[in-house]
Amino acid sequence: MTTIEVRGLTKRYGSDVVVDDLSFSVEPGQVTGFLGPNGAGKSTTMKMIIGLAAPTRGTVTVGGRRYQDLPVPLTEVGALLDASAVHGARTAYDHLLALAVSNGLPRRRVDEVLVRTGLEGVAGKRAGGFSLGMRQRLGIAATLLGDPDVLIFDEPVNGLDPEGIRWIRDFMRSLAAEGRAVLVSSHLMSEMAQTADHLVVIGRGRLIADMGMAELMHANGEGTVLVRTGEPDSFAQHLTTAGATVRDGLEGALVVSGLSGAEIGKLAAYHGVALSELTPQRASLEDAFMALTRESVEYQGAAI
Repeated sequence: MTTIEVRGLTKRYGSDVVVDDLSFSVEPGQVTGFLGPNGAGKSTTMKMIIGLAAPTRGTVTVGGRRYQDLPVPLTEVGALLDASAVHGARTAYDHLLALAVSNGLPRRRVDEVLVRTGLEGVAGKRAGGFSLGMRQRLGIAATLLGDPDVLIFDEPVNGLDPEGIRWIRDFMRSLAAEGRAVLVSSHLMSEMAQTADHLVVIGRGRLIADMGMAELMHANGEGTVLVRTGEPDSFAQHLTTAGATVRDGLEGALVVSGLSGAEIGKLAAYHGVALSELTPQRASLEDAFMALTRESVEYQGAAI
Protein backbone atom coordinates (compact mmCIF):
# COMPACT_ATOMS: atom_id res chain seq x y z
CA MET A 1 0.00 0.00 0.00
CA THR A 2 1.03 3.60 -0.59
CA THR A 3 2.73 5.59 2.16
CA ILE A 4 4.13 9.09 2.52
CA GLU A 5 7.80 9.11 3.55
CA VAL A 6 9.32 12.35 4.83
CA ARG A 7 13.08 12.15 5.45
CA GLY A 8 15.29 14.94 6.74
CA LEU A 9 12.98 17.53 5.21
CA THR A 10 14.19 21.13 5.59
CA LYS A 11 12.81 24.35 4.14
CA ARG A 12 14.44 27.76 4.45
CA TYR A 13 13.10 31.10 3.34
CA GLY A 14 16.13 33.35 3.54
CA SER A 15 17.43 33.13 7.10
CA ASP A 16 14.17 31.62 8.41
CA VAL A 17 14.08 27.85 8.90
CA VAL A 18 10.41 26.90 8.51
CA VAL A 19 10.87 23.11 8.46
CA ASP A 20 13.94 21.69 10.18
CA ASP A 21 15.24 18.15 9.47
CA LEU A 22 11.75 16.64 9.70
CA SER A 23 11.17 12.89 9.29
CA PHE A 24 7.96 10.85 9.63
CA SER A 25 5.75 8.42 7.72
CA VAL A 26 2.03 8.37 6.96
CA GLU A 27 0.83 4.77 6.82
CA PRO A 28 -2.19 3.34 4.98
CA GLY A 29 -5.31 2.29 6.83
CA GLN A 30 -5.23 5.06 9.42
CA VAL A 31 -5.82 8.77 9.91
CA THR A 32 -2.61 10.56 10.86
CA GLY A 33 -3.20 13.86 12.66
CA PHE A 34 -0.59 16.51 11.84
CA LEU A 35 -0.47 18.92 14.79
CA GLY A 36 1.53 21.94 15.83
CA PRO A 37 1.14 25.58 16.95
CA ASN A 38 0.69 28.36 14.42
CA GLY A 39 3.90 28.79 12.45
CA ALA A 40 5.09 25.26 13.22
CA GLY A 41 5.57 24.44 9.51
CA LYS A 42 2.58 22.15 8.90
CA SER A 43 1.26 23.85 5.76
CA THR A 44 4.74 24.23 4.32
CA THR A 45 5.38 20.52 4.87
CA MET A 46 2.13 19.63 3.11
CA LYS A 47 3.05 21.88 0.19
CA MET A 48 6.40 20.11 -0.13
CA ILE A 49 4.66 16.71 -0.16
CA ILE A 50 2.65 17.69 -3.24
CA GLY A 51 5.37 19.66 -4.99
CA LEU A 52 4.08 23.19 -4.37
CA ALA A 53 7.29 24.07 -2.50
CA ALA A 54 10.78 22.74 -3.11
CA PRO A 55 12.72 21.38 -0.13
CA THR A 56 15.97 23.09 0.73
CA ARG A 57 17.22 19.70 1.86
CA GLY A 58 15.81 16.21 2.40
CA THR A 59 13.27 14.14 0.52
CA VAL A 60 9.56 13.42 0.51
CA THR A 61 8.02 10.59 -1.50
CA VAL A 62 4.61 9.09 -2.11
CA GLY A 63 4.75 5.38 -2.80
CA GLY A 64 8.51 5.67 -3.22
CA ARG A 65 8.38 8.45 -5.82
CA ARG A 66 8.51 12.23 -5.69
CA TYR A 67 5.17 13.87 -6.39
CA GLN A 68 6.50 15.51 -9.57
CA ASP A 69 7.52 12.08 -10.89
CA LEU A 70 4.03 10.60 -10.59
CA PRO A 71 2.55 10.01 -14.08
CA VAL A 72 -0.98 11.08 -13.08
CA PRO A 73 -0.69 12.62 -9.59
CA LEU A 74 -4.44 12.83 -9.01
CA THR A 75 -4.66 9.03 -9.18
CA GLU A 76 -2.03 8.72 -6.44
CA VAL A 77 -2.62 11.71 -4.14
CA GLY A 78 -5.68 13.83 -3.42
CA ALA A 79 -4.97 17.07 -1.55
CA LEU A 80 -7.21 19.81 -0.18
CA LEU A 81 -5.13 22.72 1.07
CA ASP A 82 -7.53 25.58 0.29
CA ALA A 83 -11.25 24.98 -0.19
CA SER A 84 -11.69 28.48 -1.67
CA ALA A 85 -9.45 27.62 -4.66
CA VAL A 86 -12.35 27.18 -7.06
CA HIS A 87 -13.75 29.40 -9.83
CA GLY A 88 -16.89 30.84 -8.28
CA ALA A 89 -18.72 31.14 -11.61
CA ARG A 90 -18.37 27.43 -12.36
CA THR A 91 -20.93 24.89 -11.27
CA ALA A 92 -19.79 22.10 -8.98
CA TYR A 93 -20.15 19.65 -11.86
CA ASP A 94 -18.12 21.77 -14.30
CA HIS A 95 -15.37 22.36 -11.73
CA LEU A 96 -14.96 18.62 -11.20
CA LEU A 97 -15.32 17.86 -14.92
CA ALA A 98 -12.50 20.26 -15.80
CA LEU A 99 -10.24 18.54 -13.28
CA ALA A 100 -11.21 15.09 -14.54
CA VAL A 101 -10.71 15.86 -18.23
CA SER A 102 -7.38 17.64 -17.65
CA ASN A 103 -6.11 14.56 -15.79
CA GLY A 104 -7.39 12.02 -18.29
CA LEU A 105 -10.01 10.65 -15.90
CA PRO A 106 -13.39 9.27 -17.03
CA ARG A 107 -16.44 11.54 -16.79
CA ARG A 108 -18.26 8.97 -14.68
CA ARG A 109 -15.93 9.79 -11.79
CA VAL A 110 -17.55 13.23 -11.53
CA ASP A 111 -20.96 11.74 -10.84
CA GLU A 112 -19.48 9.17 -8.47
CA VAL A 113 -17.68 11.68 -6.25
CA LEU A 114 -20.67 14.04 -6.26
CA VAL A 115 -22.78 11.22 -4.87
CA ARG A 116 -20.17 10.17 -2.32
CA THR A 117 -19.83 13.70 -0.93
CA GLY A 118 -23.56 14.41 -0.96
CA LEU A 119 -23.36 17.11 -3.63
CA GLU A 120 -25.43 15.49 -6.37
CA GLY A 121 -28.38 17.75 -5.52
CA VAL A 122 -26.36 20.94 -6.08
CA ALA A 123 -24.17 19.75 -8.97
CA GLY A 124 -25.66 22.40 -11.27
CA LYS A 125 -25.22 25.29 -8.84
CA ARG A 126 -22.34 27.76 -8.99
CA ALA A 127 -19.61 27.20 -6.45
CA GLY A 128 -19.47 30.91 -5.63
CA GLY A 129 -22.80 30.61 -3.84
CA PHE A 130 -21.76 27.65 -1.71
CA SER A 131 -21.44 27.80 2.06
CA LEU A 132 -18.05 27.03 3.61
CA GLY A 133 -19.18 23.50 4.39
CA MET A 134 -20.32 22.92 0.80
CA ARG A 135 -17.02 24.27 -0.55
CA GLN A 136 -15.19 21.85 1.73
CA ARG A 137 -17.27 19.00 0.33
CA LEU A 138 -16.52 20.15 -3.22
CA GLY A 139 -12.81 20.26 -2.41
CA ILE A 140 -12.98 16.76 -0.94
CA ALA A 141 -14.86 15.56 -4.04
CA ALA A 142 -11.98 16.88 -6.16
CA THR A 143 -9.42 14.96 -4.08
CA LEU A 144 -11.33 11.71 -4.77
CA LEU A 145 -11.61 12.05 -8.56
CA GLY A 146 -8.59 9.85 -9.24
CA ASP A 147 -9.51 7.33 -6.50
CA PRO A 148 -6.12 7.90 -4.83
CA ASP A 149 -4.56 5.85 -2.04
CA VAL A 150 -3.27 8.98 -0.26
CA LEU A 151 -5.41 11.90 0.97
CA ILE A 152 -4.09 15.15 2.46
CA PHE A 153 -6.32 17.71 4.17
CA ASP A 154 -5.15 21.02 5.66
CA GLU A 155 -7.55 22.33 8.35
CA PRO A 156 -10.65 20.79 6.71
CA VAL A 157 -13.03 21.61 9.59
CA ASN A 158 -12.14 25.27 10.13
CA GLY A 159 -15.27 27.38 10.38
CA LEU A 160 -17.70 24.50 9.99
CA ASP A 161 -20.82 23.92 12.06
CA PRO A 162 -21.09 20.76 14.22
CA GLU A 163 -22.90 18.83 11.48
CA GLY A 164 -20.20 19.65 8.94
CA ILE A 165 -17.43 18.73 11.38
CA ARG A 166 -19.02 15.39 12.15
CA TRP A 167 -19.50 14.63 8.44
CA ILE A 168 -15.84 15.30 7.64
CA ARG A 169 -14.70 13.30 10.68
CA ASP A 170 -16.76 10.27 9.67
CA PHE A 171 -15.71 10.67 6.05
CA MET A 172 -11.99 10.66 6.88
CA ARG A 173 -12.48 7.61 9.07
CA SER A 174 -14.24 5.84 6.19
CA LEU A 175 -11.37 6.65 3.82
CA ALA A 176 -8.85 5.15 6.24
CA ALA A 177 -11.07 2.08 6.69
CA GLU A 178 -10.75 1.51 2.93
CA GLY A 179 -6.98 1.20 3.35
CA ARG A 180 -6.03 4.72 2.31
CA ALA A 181 -3.38 6.82 4.02
CA VAL A 182 -5.00 10.02 5.38
CA LEU A 183 -2.96 12.99 6.62
CA VAL A 184 -4.95 15.81 8.22
CA SER A 185 -3.89 18.95 10.05
CA SER A 186 -6.19 20.67 12.52
CA HIS A 187 -6.19 23.04 15.47
CA LEU A 188 -9.30 21.40 16.95
CA MET A 189 -7.83 19.02 19.51
CA SER A 190 -11.19 17.60 20.55
CA GLU A 191 -11.87 16.70 16.94
CA MET A 192 -8.47 15.11 16.39
CA ALA A 193 -9.00 13.04 19.53
CA GLN A 194 -12.06 11.48 17.85
CA THR A 195 -10.57 11.18 14.37
CA ALA A 196 -6.86 10.34 14.39
CA ASP A 197 -5.26 6.95 14.98
CA HIS A 198 -1.71 8.30 14.88
CA LEU A 199 -0.26 11.73 15.63
CA VAL A 200 2.71 13.64 14.27
CA VAL A 201 3.38 16.76 16.36
CA ILE A 202 5.84 19.44 15.27
CA GLY A 203 6.99 22.74 16.73
CA ARG A 204 9.21 25.39 15.12
CA GLY A 205 9.59 23.03 12.18
CA ARG A 206 11.01 20.16 14.24
CA LEU A 207 9.47 16.82 15.16
CA ILE A 208 8.19 16.67 18.76
CA ALA A 209 6.19 13.44 18.75
CA ASP A 210 5.39 10.63 16.31
CA MET A 211 3.21 8.01 17.98
CA GLY A 212 -0.22 6.44 18.27
CA MET A 213 -3.01 8.35 19.97
CA ALA A 214 -3.19 5.96 22.95
CA GLU A 215 0.59 6.00 23.36
CA LEU A 216 0.69 9.81 23.34
CA MET A 217 -2.07 10.09 25.93
CA HIS A 218 -0.37 7.52 28.18
CA ALA A 219 3.01 9.24 27.84
CA ASN A 220 1.51 12.53 28.97
CA GLY A 221 -0.23 11.30 32.10
CA GLU A 222 -3.38 9.48 33.03
CA GLY A 223 -5.24 12.65 33.87
CA THR A 224 -6.42 14.03 37.19
CA VAL A 225 -8.92 13.20 39.90
CA LEU A 226 -11.54 15.67 41.09
CA VAL A 227 -11.97 15.46 44.88
CA ARG A 228 -14.52 17.17 47.11
CA THR A 229 -14.48 17.02 50.89
CA GLY A 230 -15.55 19.15 53.83
CA GLU A 231 -11.89 19.27 54.91
CA PRO A 232 -10.06 20.39 51.71
CA ASP A 233 -7.08 22.09 53.38
CA SER A 234 -6.11 19.25 55.71
CA PHE A 235 -6.77 16.56 53.09
CA ALA A 236 -4.66 18.49 50.55
CA GLN A 237 -1.77 18.23 53.00
CA HIS A 238 -2.28 14.47 53.31
CA LEU A 239 -2.34 14.16 49.52
CA THR A 240 0.83 16.19 49.10
CA THR A 241 2.62 14.13 51.74
CA ALA A 242 1.58 11.00 49.81
CA GLY A 243 3.27 12.35 46.69
CA ALA A 244 0.34 13.87 44.84
CA THR A 245 0.21 17.26 43.17
CA VAL A 246 -2.82 19.24 44.29
CA ARG A 247 -4.34 22.43 42.91
CA ASP A 248 -7.56 24.26 43.67
CA GLY A 249 -10.52 23.54 41.43
CA LEU A 250 -13.91 25.18 41.08
CA GLU A 251 -16.20 25.59 44.08
CA GLY A 252 -13.69 24.34 46.64
CA ALA A 253 -12.80 21.12 44.81
CA LEU A 254 -9.28 19.68 44.72
CA VAL A 255 -7.73 18.66 41.40
CA VAL A 256 -5.27 15.87 42.15
CA SER A 257 -2.62 14.29 39.92
CA GLY A 258 -0.03 11.67 40.75
CA LEU A 259 -2.43 9.33 42.58
CA SER A 260 -5.24 7.18 41.21
CA GLY A 261 -8.83 7.47 42.40
CA ALA A 262 -8.46 4.19 44.30
CA GLU A 263 -5.32 5.41 46.05
CA ILE A 264 -6.99 8.68 47.02
CA GLY A 265 -10.00 6.79 48.37
CA LYS A 266 -7.77 4.57 50.53
CA LEU A 267 -5.88 7.62 51.80
CA ALA A 268 -9.15 9.31 52.77
CA ALA A 269 -10.35 6.19 54.60
CA TYR A 270 -7.03 5.90 56.46
CA HIS A 271 -7.29 9.48 57.74
CA GLY A 272 -11.04 9.30 58.37
CA VAL A 273 -11.85 11.97 55.79
CA ALA A 274 -15.33 11.85 54.27
CA LEU A 275 -15.37 12.45 50.49
CA SER A 276 -18.42 13.80 48.72
CA GLU A 277 -16.88 13.34 45.25
CA LEU A 278 -14.07 11.29 43.78
CA THR A 279 -14.14 11.57 39.97
CA PRO A 280 -11.26 10.54 37.67
CA GLN A 281 -10.75 13.01 34.82
CA ARG A 282 -9.14 11.59 31.67
CA ALA A 283 -6.21 13.48 30.25
CA SER A 284 -7.31 15.32 27.10
CA LEU A 285 -5.46 15.56 23.82
CA GLU A 286 -5.46 19.34 24.31
CA ASP A 287 -3.63 18.93 27.63
CA ALA A 288 -1.10 16.57 26.05
CA PHE A 289 -0.63 18.88 23.07
CA MET A 290 -0.10 21.94 25.26
CA ALA A 291 2.44 20.07 27.36
CA LEU A 292 4.34 18.89 24.29
CA THR A 293 4.41 22.24 22.49
CA ARG A 294 4.85 24.58 25.46
CA GLU A 295 8.36 25.52 24.35
CA SER A 296 7.42 25.79 20.67
CA VAL A 297 4.63 28.38 20.77
CA GLU A 298 5.61 31.39 18.70
CA TYR A 299 3.61 33.97 20.67
CA GLN A 300 2.51 33.54 24.27
CA GLY A 301 0.22 35.87 26.16
CA ALA A 302 1.25 37.17 29.55
CA ALA A 303 -0.83 36.75 32.68
CA ILE A 304 -2.84 39.82 33.58
